[in-house]
Amino acid sequence: MTLPNKHSTLGALFTSWLLACSFSATASASDANLQAIATAPSAVRIAADIETLVGFGTRHTLSETQSQTRGIGAARRWIEDEFNRISADCGGCLEVFTVGDTVSGDRIPKPTEVVNVVAVLRGTQDPDRYVIMSGDIDSRVSDPLNAESDSPGANDNASGMAGVLEAARVLSNYRFAGSIAFVGLSGEEQGLYGGAILARHAIAQNWTIQAVINNDMIGNITGVNGVTDNSTARVFSEGTRYVETTEEARLRRFQGGEVDSASRNIARYVDLMADKYISNLDVMMVYRLDRFGRGGHHRPFNEAGFPAVRIMETNENYTQQHQDLRIEDGIEYGDTLEHVDFDYAAKLTALNAVVLAGMAWAPAPPSDVEIRGQVSPNTMLSWTPDERAAGYRVHWRLTTSPTWDYSRDVGKVDTFTLENVVIDNYFFGVSSLSTDGVQSPVVFPGPAGAF
Repeated sequence: MTLPNKHSTLGALFTSWLLACSFSATASASDANLQAIATAPSAVRIAADIETLVGFGTRHTLSETQSQTRGIGAARRWIEDEFNRISADCGGCLEVFTVGDTVSGDRIPKPTEVVNVVAVLRGTQDPDRYVIMSGDIDSRVSDPLNAESDSPGANDNASGMAGVLEAARVLSNYRFAGSIAFVGLSGEEQGLYGGAILARHAIAQNWTIQAVINNDMIGNITGVNGVTDNSTARVFSEGTRYVETTEEARLRRFQGGEVDSASRNIARYVDLMADKYISNLDVMMVYRLDRFGRGGHHRPFNEAGFPAVRIMETNENYTQQHQDLRIEDGIEYGDTLEHVDFDYAAKLTALNAVVLAGMAWAPAPPSDVEIRGQVSPNTMLSWTPDERAAGYRVHWRLTTSPTWDYSRDVGKVDTFTLENVVIDNYFFGVSSLSTDGVQSPVVFPGPAGAF
């Protein structure tokens, strides 16, 4: 690939200026849609969905499947029916189906069918590129094998599942370039089985998964530490890719990328969209796959090589997670409705919705991003252009900064030189732009950051 000379660099800057003028004239329509999406989720509808899910008594993976009113079978059929109702309201815009498999393991002592419910809002331009929002259908009490006792699972994780349904209601009013999948995953409490099943299905169907946004507990604002806070949320992401090869690890050691996996840059995108569109919400990016020593349903997607993060409340209350319903030493244990803040759940649902919309409206993130510039005053970035991208944005930040602090729109080109920006002092990335200026997540150069 030919590097630009001085004159081509000036030309690219002029093109960038023209493109920026074009974006500024049209971006208002996109911003208006995203602002509308950010305020659309209804706390009342979310509360009703959580109450319905709690009403199934237990949603344990090993619970009743034939009853119409109790157990995991009734719950997943209701979710499927709800997706179909949403689809009917938008003229059949959702493709609703189930994906399951029979599994057994430490917490599944006999072969059991684990079934996920999926609703796809098919993209108009790039239908095989998916962004996914997931929540968990199942619940549990103290004994992970107890499938009989009432297990309301109001926050863990009816809140996340209700958020998925509400996001589907909101986003079904729009059409996007890429596809959005709204997913209810099963078997989470028994070993993250549902996510693994869907990841295998995605690979078999040749899905290009740009991001999985897993929602697990988005309704609690009062923590076991005594803090009550409805203005923050956490996003967890892996720093280096689980599927990284030995050679890729060697390159990363010398070029950087320990905090710039695709998943980590999805987390930065979540933080960016929160700052732009969600009032009174600060996202805490936690540089860890999940909470210390614990797991969530984004992990199977990471292990299959897909970018995935977890969004959740900041302050957990462990007396309300995985607990038998009881009062002990004056403490009321159990994951019940009265502990869920529905307005807060709506706020985190809105965060999901704008993130999904932004990524689905934007072109795919750039591919084959490379960087050069050692022993040079300039930094040179190159990538493979995509005909669906209207232009590109080059980003850089200090190596100690958590966010992309500097950027430049560079037009519809496949290479750009940042003059007098020394490669040794910053991290760099590239994002794609749509015709109305919607940005993709940033891609860090090389295999460490590839999507």
